[in-house]
Amino acid sequence: MRHVPKKRFGQNFLNDQAIINSLVHAIAPKADDAMVEIGPGLGALTQPLIQTLSHLHVVEIDRDIIEWMQKFYPKDKISIHNIDALKFDFSSIGEKIRVVGNLPYNISTPILFHLLDKVDNIIDMHFMLQKEVVERMVASPSSPEYGRLSVMLQYRLQMEYLMTVPPDAFDPPPKVESAFVRCIPYSSLPFPAKDEPLFSKIVTSAFGQRRKTLRNTLRNYLNDEDFVKLGIDSQLRAENLGVEQFVAIANSLA
Repeated sequence: MRHVPKKRFGQNFLNDQAIINSLVHAIAPKADDAMVEIGPGLGALTQPLIQTLSHLHVVEIDRDIIEWMQKFYPKDKISIHNIDALKFDFSSIGEKIRVVGNLPYNISTPILFHLLDKVDNIIDMHFMLQKEVVERMVASPSSPEYGRLSVMLQYRLQMEYLMTVPPDAFDPPPKVESAFVRCIPYSSLPFPAKDEPLFSKIVTSAFGQRRKTLRNTLRNYLNDEDFVKLGIDSQLRAENLGVEQFVAIANSLA
């Protein structure tokens, strides 16, 4: 299909066959998997996936691509959902699903948080993302990349940086490097928060003014005595705390 990529949809189509093969190998689809692909585009992943899968669900917003897909793919092999991925109810696919995709880089973080709301229905996720985003996702405390995204995703997910993908693997080439990441929801949370909305507020407040100390960023939640009881140095910054410590703060308040 000849298709002019649309900037408003953040379209960059993967076309390096060696990399595509590596991605499919990492995903390791099985015939009976309940799988949904976000942003199938021109089928770089879709086509090899449906060679193994009995059926594939795809979420695509571009109606020109959908029109082509409806003619190109066997109707019994694919279900096309013409909707913004941020509005799609992934739990409608099934109780245990696998999610894959080359996510539009301009809305990748909102999609990740949207999927966290359905994480109990998800077996695993494999995504192509901007390299910088993947580095933030898997970052360790006290590293420059570590932030709110790191904490909120690591609370729910085990993540693995799988490979770096250069711009010339896409058409058109993006202005940044990309990376492929695997995300597996914890079957049992290692550090469960008693009040998850409160936990989220604590993390957001702590990273709201990144260069300030916890004593300042969390002054609406904790006083000096509270920090002493928690065994946390109030002069540290948010980037110095791990998920366990953020959960401890939230649980002390809950």
